[in-house]
Formats: sequence, structure tokens, C-alpha cells
Amino acid sequence: MMLDENLARIRAHRNNIHRYRRLLKTRLSQLERHFIERRLAEEQSALDGLTAATFPVSFRAPEAPANATGAAQ
Repeated sequence: MMLDENLARIRAHRNNIHRYRRLLKTRLSQLERHFIERRLAEEQSALDGLTAATFPVSFRAPEAPANATGAAQ
């Protein structure tokens, strides 16, 4: 099922993000740090896109009635 596959991918991205964040707390060379920061950004972007595609939710503010002005008459 597509949902199961997407949930597995979401879980994999989240695990990678946690791993990269842990690595950033260690001693790294400048080159290693830049590489991990780039990978972290790529994983976060992929997670955001996949989450939005898997769980499309839109919120709309309720519209005010046409005769409501907000002022006392």
C-alpha cells in the first residue's frame, strides 16, 4: 500500500535527520560539518515534501458574514 511505503520513507528521513543532528554535536572537521549540514538540509526538505504529499491538509479561516463590520452600530 502506498501509505505504508510513504510512512516507511518518512521514518527513514526522520532517523537520518536525528543521526545527522547527533553527528553535528561531535568534533568534526570543517569539511565534514559542511557535508553533514548539507545532508541534513536535504533530508529535511525531502521529509517536508513527503509529509505534505502524504498528509495534505489545508486550513481555511472562517469567513465573516458579509454584514459584519466589527464596529458597534
